[in-house]
Amino acid sequence: MLNPLSLLSGSRAGAPMRALAYGLLASAAWLPGAWAADQEKTAADYFVHSLPGAPPGPLLKMHAGHVEVNSEHHGNLFFWHYQNRHIANRQRTVIWLNGGPGCSSMDGAMMEIGPYRVTPDQKLVYNNGSWDEFANLLFVDNPVGTGFSYVDTDSYLSELDQMADQFVIFLEKWFALFPQFMYDDIYIAGESYAGQHIPYIAKAMIERNKDAKEKWQLKGLLIGNGWISPVDQYLSYLPYAYKNNLLRSGSDAAKKVEAAQSVCVKTLDAGGAGHVDVGDCEEILSTLLSVTQDRNNDKEHQCLNMYDIRLRDTNEACGMNWPPDLVQLTPYLRREDVKQAIHIDAAKRTGWQECSGSVSLNFKARNSKPSIDLLPDLLKEIPILLFSGDRDLICNHLGTEDLVNNMFFNGGKGFEISPGEIAPRRDWTFEGDAAGVYQEARNLTYVKFFNSSHMVPFDYPRRTRDMLDRFMNVDLSSIGGKPVDSKIDGEKGPLTSVGSHPNSTAAEEEQEQALEDATWKAYYKSGEVALVVVASLACVGGYLVWRDRRRKAGYQGIFPWAKDNGSSIMSRGMGLEGFRSRSNTERDMESAYEEHELVGSVSSEGSESGRNKRGQNSSNAENEAFGLMDSDDESDSEKRRR
Repeated sequence: MLNPLSLLSGSRAGAPMRALAYGLLASAAWLPGAWAADQEKTAADYFVHSLPGAPPGPLLKMHAGHVEVNSEHHGNLFFWHYQNRHIANRQRTVIWLNGGPGCSSMDGAMMEIGPYRVTPDQKLVYNNGSWDEFANLLFVDNPVGTGFSYVDTDSYLSELDQMADQFVIFLEKWFALFPQFMYDDIYIAGESYAGQHIPYIAKAMIERNKDAKEKWQLKGLLIGNGWISPVDQYLSYLPYAYKNNLLRSGSDAAKKVEAAQSVCVKTLDAGGAGHVDVGDCEEILSTLLSVTQDRNNDKEHQCLNMYDIRLRDTNEACGMNWPPDLVQLTPYLRREDVKQAIHIDAAKRTGWQECSGSVSLNFKARNSKPSIDLLPDLLKEIPILLFSGDRDLICNHLGTEDLVNNMFFNGGKGFEISPGEIAPRRDWTFEGDAAGVYQEARNLTYVKFFNSSHMVPFDYPRRTRDMLDRFMNVDLSSIGGKPVDSKIDGEKGPLTSVGSHPNSTAAEEEQEQALEDATWKAYYKSGEVALVVVASLACVGGYLVWRDRRRKAGYQGIFPWAKDNGSSIMSRGMGLEGFRSRSNTERDMESAYEEHELVGSVSSEGSESGRNKRGQNSSNAENEAFGLMDSDDESDSEKRRR
């Protein structure tokens, strides 16, 4: 960094240089901390310049890396952020979380809603139907110790409020790095055990907003096949098994499952209903998987896949080898060039693991009430969408429907629209096929997906994108393009799209101004604005001194911009456009400058069908480092639950 004091010494320090030095010192006096600003990370440090295996053409705009949430115990959350590819009527950000607890949100990023899927030859192909079309996507490995996130091995979290508090810290720091997204409409989405995380985070965000100067615009929640109401979910296993012919009533197998349910009910009645996990009730699913094993089948197909009952798996896994994309995703995320590209600290990371047994074992939430208790108050503030794939067993749709029907919220019970009148289930068709049903009442929407698993976006990315666009009220009138053929009860309703669409000029100009404003705010918060102001004042001061002396010597009008009194250089050379014109820098504008147009449309490599082939078990993770890897010898498949 330039030391202004050095400009004051030396016989060859001319008047302009001395004037510059005095300007720097005078300006710095009222800008404390400006000189230390470059010691902190900026958005540019997180910018992903390249991604191994990415498709040809312009790279999607993305940032990735760690944000510290607990300095005492080295707690860091890893994020991967993708900027939206096109501008709709509003700027939106979707935060995505996977479940477990302890399962990486890279599942969502690389197998469900993100822009890429990994092929068997370790290449990336575009995901037709990805959610980044009209929304920024922020994937976070949560809680600490999950996926690429890390923490000291004696400091794993155990309660939901701890997790939510750390997540708010993460968001505070993340928005400080990327202030251009602070005023986006924010949606939190996820699946499975994230059904516990998401409501707690939403509650913490709303409480934070009460006293915060800068309010976060939380606009809604989306939870797929969620573990929200343990009581309703536990008691749904037996009815679901009967409904789907997994058990025959009166059989010895059915009697064993019924006996396990009786034990569960007694435990719930004795006070267990107020807990997130109830050991006696977990035995219902374990017994069901045991009695439905087909030992006459080959080893690879003896046990029911608890995440997709259309499939079978080994007796040891019962679905935890699924989905099949894990076979290629795991080695891709463990590649050194990939870890380097997304800024994984090599000293603290030996490899990626889908689900952490250590996080799961510690995160018992014994003192946390189930998130179902939070939903009524949240529904007073924001809309919530629950969606379920009907082929999932572990967090099945009957449990989700029961939790809604048993819940009092916004003046009624369940889907009542008036006393004794229930909101109708409306048939949903997508491109001519029966896709599912919609049901809505009093700020709550429920969507059941036909022929879909625990990970609905894995099966149907385009249909879930249509669902997302409807929920966020994406207005295609500002974009153009052909809307998708999606109808509810035969009516198209709001126009939605699952293709690539050009931005309208008006929308692009509006975002250009918003990004310019956000950039200056980013510079201010990082200290870079101090340097801009200092340099500007110094140049003005130096020029005035120089001009005064030159006038006395009879020299005027030497600079080509002197005819407009220097306004050109001050408005362009030191301003936003001046920074944008510098093509050989990596750090100046990564935090706010938008690559507006990606040439060509995004095509799909393969269809939504054919993704349900059963996968194989992935290789074991490397040794633990900073609590990032488990110290036990369990394989990935033995740790993942919800």
